[in-house]
This record gives sequence, C-alpha cells and structure tokens, in this order.
Amino acid sequence: QLVPLIGFISVGLGSAVLYLLRLALYSPDVSWDRKNNPEPWNKLSPTDQYKFLAVSTDYKNLKKDRPSF
Repeated sequence: QLVPLIGFISVGLGSAVLYLLRLALYSPDVSWDRKNNPEPWNKLSPTDQYKFLAVSTDYKNLKKDRPSF
C-alpha cells in the first residue's frame, strides 16, 4: 500500500527538481557569471521566450520597443 505513495512522492520531487533546474539555467533573473555577464536580462531580444507558459503571446512577431545599452 506504500508503493503508490512512494511513487507519487518521487514523481513530485523529481518534477520539482527539474523545474528548479530549468529556472536556474534559463531564467534571465539568474546570473551565474557576474564577471562576463553581470546583467543577463539586458541581452534578451524581444523574441526570446523566457516564460514557462505564454498563452496568448507570439514571441516570433514581437518587435524591439526598448533602447539598446
């Protein structure tokens, strides 16, 4: 009777770990290399998708609406 419980807990923990790894590696808010890239959010183009799920946004058709620094 504990086998399904252990299975569900392991699937939940595994998916939580994978989601945290995705956030750590692909999120523009995280800076692992502060010497070469101190502000990674400034190097994103408007067509980069950094949200996990965007329901109504088509990132391919976005245009740049901010200045380049």
